[in-house]
Amino acid sequence: MASELVEHIREAALYVKSRTKLVPEVGIILGTGLGDFANALELDTVVHYSEIPHWPSSTVESHAGELHIGTLAGRTVAVMKGRVHFYEGYTMQEVSFPVRVLKALGCHTLVVTNACGGMNPDMPPGTIVVTKDHINLMGDNPLRGVNDDELGVRFPDMSEPYSRVLIELAERVARDEKIPLQRGVFVAVAGPNLETPAEYRFLRGIGADVVGMSLVPENLAAVHGGQRVLAFNVVTDACLPDALHPCDIAAVLAVAARTAPSLQRLLTGVLARLDEAKPQA
Repeated sequence: MASELVEHIREAALYVKSRTKLVPEVGIILGTGLGDFANALELDTVVHYSEIPHWPSSTVESHAGELHIGTLAGRTVAVMKGRVHFYEGYTMQEVSFPVRVLKALGCHTLVVTNACGGMNPDMPPGTIVVTKDHINLMGDNPLRGVNDDELGVRFPDMSEPYSRVLIELAERVARDEKIPLQRGVFVAVAGPNLETPAEYRFLRGIGADVVGMSLVPENLAAVHGGQRVLAFNVVTDACLPDALHPCDIAAVLAVAARTAPSLQRLLTGVLARLDEAKPQA
């Protein structure tokens, strides 16, 4: 007998399938200030999150809350224009639910984008960072509770949370497109407050380059479900404890908007050349 979670995933996926004949192979999650990427699609349909059974709706103003399905660079894609966060009061299972549905729709690859704070002085605002690893300090995990083997194994391996072949492909595309791209370690915190100077020192000291309030729950659900994950972080504010200034959300959105065209070229290039990153045997 299927678990309640599996039944909810099936119901949500069935509804989305009723709205399109396309079978998306790549799922894309767009973070704060990066939603305009969805406009690049050859669009088939738009489904508002509120229409999809069991799908959580964002309460953050900069997240539109729409699932766009279409084609881009020869790939069928499902693009989440906005996401929900743990700090909004959702459970980890609810935060990661859309990833489960994307997998049920056919997405074997997940690409996640985030706005983030930069703690590495070599990664100033406007830097695009491809995630090579992460640290989970959110205090929870979407895989807690009874495991349903239909979704994944009880103890998923995390030796490669972000696909190495996809990272290498992204770096090749970045070189060819002359887009600066750095590798970095992402640390996830619960939020919604930003960090104190002492906390930034601590996070930097344990090996993190950038900090944010998303990505990790979605990554854990994707890895659990057997998806390959690629994540791009746009540094939107400097988090240097000895030169810290109050964060301005308008400035954060402005940096994200300035960086978005480069990220769009990078992502489009990755999709166009995805066959170069075939899963390793």
